[in-house]
Amino acid sequence: MTEQAPTLPATEEKAAALPAPTDPAERRALVIGEALIDVVRSGGQTLGRHPGGSPMNVAIGLARLGRAADLLTWFGADEDGAAITAHLAASGVDVVPGSASAERTSVATATLDADGVATYDFDLSWQVPSTWASPPLPIVVHTGSIGAVVEPGGSDVAHILEAHRPTATVTYDPNLRPSLMPPPADTRPVVERLVALSDVVKVSDEDLAWLEPGTEPTDVARRWVGLGPAAVVVTRGGEGAVAVTRSGLTVEVATPRVTVADTVGAGDSFMGGLIDGLWLAGLLGGERRAALHDAGASTWQEVLERCTRIAAITVSRAGANPPTRAELDDYRPGSAPS
Repeated sequence: MTEQAPTLPATEEKAAALPAPTDPAERRALVIGEALIDVVRSGGQTLGRHPGGSPMNVAIGLARLGRAADLLTWFGADEDGAAITAHLAASGVDVVPGSASAERTSVATATLDADGVATYDFDLSWQVPSTWASPPLPIVVHTGSIGAVVEPGGSDVAHILEAHRPTATVTYDPNLRPSLMPPPADTRPVVERLVALSDVVKVSDEDLAWLEPGTEPTDVARRWVGLGPAAVVVTRGGEGAVAVTRSGLTVEVATPRVTVADTVGAGDSFMGGLIDGLWLAGLLGGERRAALHDAGASTWQEVLERCTRIAAITVSRAGANPPTRAELDDYRPGSAPS
């Protein structure tokens, strides 16, 4: 942890003094983590340069689904930072003040293989701004990927989750980046600390293959729910997803069949859909934690099927381009979203 942590005590005292909106639909989501520039390459050529970053994509996915979303992030007051700000504003995401305080904006290079699957290399700078103000009593706080693990910001992120947990649902997507993170044996305790702070975890089978080689993903999920979450959702690409709950449920769903343009942002879109689906079900907020733990199989089935539709739309078009609520409502399996 950095010597000068964010001004959380004062922030939380201020937030606690403000009344929470009585209508969950009026409350906001706070997303914490990296926003950067993605450079997409294929066949030795640069195909594009555009804003990216897993947490940023989740915030955009939520905003496009009609949710008020704030992003606490770290980028520069440079040309790339201006592109990020404009990209977020276009989808209605508010940037938490202080986020544009980095010396430069980070860059990730995504190289696509013949199937459109991306691998990443990073030139990254990450920390939590030294001063920032939380939106009052967000209904959900989400984090994941690089910003949740890489120091000096990773420890501060865990502190923020702890501070918000009494009043907000905490969600987490490890979205691991092996090229930037310590070896699995060193990363695992950091990830599991965040799992223990979370109410809902979404993790890909690829992440688990790196973090827990040789272990069945559902076995890891069952162990993780024992650490505290109400549910751990494992995504399996074209093979669908499975939720393992603390109450003992295992709920599996299939993935709609679509023509894949690329997989960039698919998991982030799924994560945004997971948060939004639980919001629709009335299961977000610290006061709804018991109800979330008691959610039945039909609820999880409905939420997960909706998430797979959202991800299917995203992979059917190039880049991290999650659907709006209108696009999701109009989508039917086998259709071709634009």
